[in-house]
Amino acid sequence: MIRFKTFISEGRYPVWTKAVTLGLVLRVRSLTSAIERETDPVKQNKLIAKQNKPLAYLDGLGIAVNSDDPRLMTSVRSKFR
Repeated sequence: MIRFKTFISEGRYPVWTKAVTLGLVLRVRSLTSAIERETDPVKQNKLIAKQNKPLAYLDGLGIAVNSDDPRLMTSVRSKFR
């Protein structure tokens, strides 16, 4: 796995991929902070459930970017419009 700073500075990924990745990472970090601050276990579980969606998108984006399949890349790209 490459570091995020290296990922952003590389030129082989499209700009939209970098922007979407940055947005998803910021969202996950925000939810992580909210989970840590929350004391109610029910609310923590709801926040964890919210956190799973951007994590799943990040996983899918990682698979699509590392593959040469244009259909997969188009499918992932369409999820962010």
